Amino acid sequence: MKKTTETKSNPRLTALIVTLKDASRVHEANIWREIAKRLDAPRKNYAEVNLSKIDRYANEGETILVPGKVLGSGALSLPVTIAALDFSEAAVSKINGANGTCMTIEDLVRDNPKGSRVRILR
Repeated sequence: MKKTTETKSNPRLTALIVTLKDASRVHEANIWREIAKRLDAPRKNYAEVNLSKIDRYANEGETILVPGKVLGSGALSLPVTIAALDFSEAAVSKINGANGTCMTIEDLVRDNPKGSRVRILR
């Protein structure tokens, strides 16, 4: 039986999964192994998180990780850093309007290899 990463057709996603597993091994950070496992699952199981949910559960200045897509429904009143696989255009404009930051998961792994002080929203 083939691994799921061998059957994925998106080269960015397969490279990200390998990077996350390597970072987990090298830095002994289990958060990256968990995110790799979630991204290795079928696409229909990816998280789709609205800004209203992020606003409800995040604290000011916190780093939020979404193993999927961030959607623009709702309002964001806190300046937070959000890392995700993908963002909708409305979500990016609302996050920037709240003085927040949008980043890819690759950037988050590079900037915070230990994965400390990161909250996963699903």
